[in-house]
Amino acid sequence: MFTNNKYINKKTGLKLLVYLLVIGLFWLKMNYIQTSIFSLNVENSNEASILAFNPLSSIFLIFGLGILLAGRRGMFVSYILGSILLYVNVLFYREYNDFITIPMLNQVANLADLGGSITTIMSPVDALLFVDVLIAAFLLFYLKPSRFQAFKPKRWEGIVLAIVAIPLFMINLQWAEQERTDLLERTFDRNMLVKYIGVINYHVYDVVLQGKTEMKKTLADSNELVPVINYLNENKTEDSDRLEGVAEGKNVIMLSLESTQTFVVDNTLHGEELTPYFNDLKEEGIYFDNFYHQVKQGRTSDSEFLLANSMYPLNRGAVFFTHSSNEYEGLPGLLGENGYFTNSMHANDKTFWNRNVMYDSLGYDEYFSKEDYTVTPEKSHGWGYLDEYFFEDSLNMMKEMEKPFYSKMITLTNHYPFTLPEEQKFIEEGETGSGTLNRYFQTIRYQDEALKKFVEDFKNSELYDDTILVIYGDHFGISENHQKAMGEYLDKEINDYEQFQLQRVPMLIYGKGIDAEKNHTVGGQVDLRPTLTNLLGIQDDNPIQFGHDLLDENRRQLMVTRDGNFASEQHVGIQGTCYDRETGEELEADLCNEGFEKAQEELEMSDSIIYGDLLRYLDETEMVQSESTEPNQNKQEK
Repeated sequence: MFTNNKYINKKTGLKLLVYLLVIGLFWLKMNYIQTSIFSLNVENSNEASILAFNPLSSIFLIFGLGILLAGRRGMFVSYILGSILLYVNVLFYREYNDFITIPMLNQVANLADLGGSITTIMSPVDALLFVDVLIAAFLLFYLKPSRFQAFKPKRWEGIVLAIVAIPLFMINLQWAEQERTDLLERTFDRNMLVKYIGVINYHVYDVVLQGKTEMKKTLADSNELVPVINYLNENKTEDSDRLEGVAEGKNVIMLSLESTQTFVVDNTLHGEELTPYFNDLKEEGIYFDNFYHQVKQGRTSDSEFLLANSMYPLNRGAVFFTHSSNEYEGLPGLLGENGYFTNSMHANDKTFWNRNVMYDSLGYDEYFSKEDYTVTPEKSHGWGYLDEYFFEDSLNMMKEMEKPFYSKMITLTNHYPFTLPEEQKFIEEGETGSGTLNRYFQTIRYQDEALKKFVEDFKNSELYDDTILVIYGDHFGISENHQKAMGEYLDKEINDYEQFQLQRVPMLIYGKGIDAEKNHTVGGQVDLRPTLTNLLGIQDDNPIQFGHDLLDENRRQLMVTRDGNFASEQHVGIQGTCYDRETGEELEADLCNEGFEKAQEELEMSDSIIYGDLLRYLDETEMVQSESTEPNQNKQEK
């Protein structure tokens, strides 16, 4: 009996050792990825300890479920799937400095066009991230803890592991909330969530969030729209007469420049200007030097959503995919009601970012996509049709269009991974530590050259007298993963404040009859719609707009990012820290409290409208709408 007990104890001990080795192996992998690949901004030893502890509950959970479902093989499958999930997040993080969400999985159709980008993001050394899978296979299937038997966990042991995961997570959460209260309410900051609860636990929580958001549309009713309208009425400034109707009846070209940031404007490389043509062009129109992008995971499609609706995009996924069937009061539809032929011009596949579906919801009359351009291999590179040919074809189309027209153009060439044919390189690469940034300078310079030909041809055409041109950047091109290289180029440290300021994008209104002006107002893409309707002298009765006319001298200067940060006339608020907007000096946090509260309030209201599809109830709130439009009777009627 003693001998048997001794054998059983030894067998149990060896089995426990295999458990510890496999769990420890996956813990080491997660710890390495979370600390060395993700930039989670660990600020103190307590946060470092939380980061080291947080993988445990998720490891116990996935291994426990694997064993429960399929024993040893199930545990190994869990190991493989967990490794794949981590690696996919690594690739996504390298490109977007963000983590995948459930809504983003609906966008797998985009992957067909991402081949060049993905291969650039991947690295041969990434294979080392899967060496542990082979070690785990040896431990689980070939190592014999006892003399005659390999490691074979029982199903009840899987239940125990899954149950143990619960108190481990509760300890993790309580510990984390000592550092950051109301942690799970801060869904806008995925870096923070991953730092405190781990990447796999974050994905579990994301599934819970997705379930909650799916319920919102089902349970929504018209009463939810009333407080939003009341809030927007209370925060609305009186309509400005400044430049109102200056472009009445004119054609509109909205030109969205891919991945273009303001830092390249009036800047040089190797003693040469990066954007020589735009530098001169902005002196002939109204140029906004404190204009920010406000996109999130939807990137260019988010900037389109902001323009069309004057609402904020979602924090998770892209509205173009997740809520394309909603009812919208889009700018294209409004302009169509006022006699405009509305169209979007983008030489990419119609289905990319689900544009063919979403454009119908926004009210576009026509979508000129890849099939409408003379795209050939000789005229293409990287993501597709080179800008110079896209501009030429588009301008020819506009000359033949029904007038007045509204054309939104989206360029392609200045897109990650920022490569060009040799003959299109007008400047040498940069010399920073980032190949991405070094190549970016070349595609920016090419884009400027293509823009020059387009605008000069436009000025010499019959369109010039009766058309206004609005040029703006859609989103950042260089993420914060390249801060060190950006610091080398700009010759300064890129801290949180400087990184925030790098999110400014060019914005220019140009056309005959528009006087030159450098405008310093603080604004963002959510302000484009009210600015344009003011210029066109069009009455916009949609009460659900978070933007304010950029040309109104009395406008509220508050730009809200999708992360819940903000910029105002005096301050910049970033994750609870307050800065002087002009100098970047850190100030007392209380000075930014109101800005943070406003930002959070507006983002939550915008989200509620999208998740609940609340614009379908606008007719039921007609009385509220009519009251909200009374102050605007000075506007011309439709």
